[in-house]
Amino acid sequence: MTNKNRAMLIGSIGAGKSTLTNALLEKEVKVVKTQTLIYYDWIVDTPGEYTENPLFYKNIMATSLEVSHILYLQDATKKNTVFPHGYSLGLNKLPIGIVTKSDHERADILAAVAQLRKVIPKGPIVVASSVKKEGLVEIREFVKCNSLEEMKHYFNNHPSEKVFFK
Repeated sequence: MTNKNRAMLIGSIGAGKSTLTNALLEKEVKVVKTQTLIYYDWIVDTPGEYTENPLFYKNIMATSLEVSHILYLQDATKKNTVFPHGYSLGLNKLPIGIVTKSDHERADILAAVAQLRKVIPKGPIVVASSVKKEGLVEIREFVKCNSLEEMKHYFNNHPSEKVFFK
């Protein structure tokens, strides 16, 4: 992806951040527990502890200064979210919600979308599967956008059942 924009992935431990990173970059790298920030091309992968422990929020805030977009990952197999309500409003970056593990037999996609909508009041939520390579094109295209208006324009011209937009 040739673009000046960069996205940071945040979410709970095991939400699929590294797996999604590899899928978006079309890499086949063994996924291991992320211990620190990892910078790839246009993606910053973060440890789940940064999101799960409020003491690490400062790391998310500092890293957000280096990115244009923040991808909020919600595991579709989890009933709860680690994000506080309205969390995206505290970070002045373009938000993209990502429902991960949508292909899992225990996935509850609508519940995951509802959890993310509490975190991201406005913007796209993409239902993704790193295994089935679903939602990846939409994520890449939203990261190319420079405003919520551009994201909405892209969505209106490329409607997808994998995207919820508000």
